[in-house]
Amino acid sequence: MRLLLDAHLSASAVGTPLRERGHDVRAVDEERALDGAADERLLALATAEERIMVTFDADDFARLTRIWAGGGRHHAGCLIFVGIDHSEFGLTLRVIDSALAARPEQQKWRDHVAWGTRAAAT
Repeated sequence: MRLLLDAHLSASAVGTPLRERGHDVRAVDEERALDGAADERLLALATAEERIMVTFDADDFARLTRIWAGGGRHHAGCLIFVGIDHSEFGLTLRVIDSALAARPEQQKWRDHVAWGTRAAAT
């Protein structure tokens, strides 16, 4: 799967294991040019590259995906974490693995928003 990890997802602790699992991962914290980029710019980048946006920024990305849907604008998918701390790397990886296993085809993520919760780690 093709993923874009938002700034609060560690490229080393989350991105590296995902790459080792065979995923194509870009991570905002690895790219100086993306440092401080607006959320809409990141969602547009993820969409242009057909990457699922993975983020802890629930308020902004939930709002953005609703606005885009209301305007007929598509995105490549969004996995939004809630109720999990940024430092819970193992849990974060389990939730990502579970979300990707539940929807294993990249194109099935188009316009889909998934919620990454503790319950979703099973």
